[in-house]
Parts: sequence; structure tokens; C-alpha cells
Amino acid sequence: MRDFANNLEVRRAISPAAAKTDNTPFVSQIIDLSGFSMLVFAILLGSLADADATFSVLVEHGDQANLSDAAAVPDSSLTGSEASAGFDFSADNKVRKIGYVGSKRYVRLTVTPANNTGDAYLSAVAILSGGRYSPTASQSA
Repeated sequence: MRDFANNLEVRRAISPAAAKTDNTPFVSQIIDLSGFSMLVFAILLGSLADADATFSVLVEHGDQANLSDAAAVPDSSLTGSEASAGFDFSADNKVRKIGYVGSKRYVRLTVTPANNTGDAYLSAVAILSGGRYSPTASQSA
């Protein structure tokens, strides 16, 4: 049987919100990978109004639930690169992704604007797979 839905879990990472008009980072929820071995962040872009804004992506991981031990994820623990997940003002209404295959339990995504003085809309979801148990639980987060 070709069942994709019961083999993954989708969680809120960065909620849709009012546009940011400065360089304040968009910081995701801390994603708990307990019971899963794979994670992809999908970054959903809306309108990016500033004509010279750029947006860098950082993925951090750690073993503490509050990520007090957060460290940048090494490239060897990412699928794709932070550079290729980054974008500029011309990426209106596009989607970027970056995967995590590291061994830490907690992961967080940060998208940081530079030169942004216009409206920037984005959100992100965390897609977890490789669950220890299947089917995955009903959506809860």
C-alpha cells in the first residue's frame, strides 16, 4: 500500500504572522525528534517587499529541551545547505527546504533578514518521518 500520510508528522515551526519590516529573525518552535529519525523544514514564502533584502537560514540542534546547549548543525548533518535554503527579495511565493539527519533530539530553524525595511511574510513547517512506530499519531502540534 502506498501510504505517505501515516508515515510522517507535520508540525508548526514558524506560524503565519504579521509581516516583519525590520531585521528581526524569524525563529521556529523547538522541534522534538523523539521517535523520529528524519526532519525537513519547509519554509513557505509570501510577499517579500524590500528590493534589496536577503534572508539567511540557520539550523541549530542540541540535547536540552530548551536548546540551552544549541549549536549550529554541521553541514554533514544537513540535507541541502543553509546557503541554498536562504533567499532574497525575488523569492516571492516560493518554498525552500532544508533537511536534518543529525543525532540530536531537539532542532530549531532561524531565518534572519538583512537590509529588510519592507514587508516580509513567511512561515515554516517541520515534516518528521522515519518514525519508530507506524502509523504516526494524529496531528497534535
